[in-house]
Amino acid sequence: QVQQNMSSPEISSLSWGHMKVKGCSSSYKDCKVWPGGSRAWDWRETGTDHHPGVQPADLEEVLKKGIDLLVIGRGMSEALQVPSTTLDFVRQKGVDVKVLQTEKAVAEYNKLAGQGAKVGGVFHSTC
Repeated sequence: QVQQNMSSPEISSLSWGHMKVKGCSSSYKDCKVWPGGSRAWDWRETGTDHHPGVQPADLEEVLKKGIDLLVIGRGMSEALQVPSTTLDFVRQKGVDVKVLQTEKAVAEYNKLAGQGAKVGGVFHSTC
């Protein structure tokens, strides 16, 4: 059964290599969040690296959660690339996408989540 009105959880804290999501006891290095949940973003699952960067496979899971907007945090010093092919993939799913430095990305995500938007995020918390 699909639960209606599941809100996107706020990111309660962010520091280098460390993220916490409101209502979740574990902390993450990199994380994925969506309405009603979160989990660690483990690059080993998809073979992702800073170059060429975020792949459609990294985002697919979050895009399936019925979001309208995806926020991508590229790291504290924006070392993580986001290829245009990945952005096209997101837009083809009918989802808007914003790519920002991670602190700005988290602030933007939290603002939208606080307004009740159906927003998802993938955040890289180191370089």
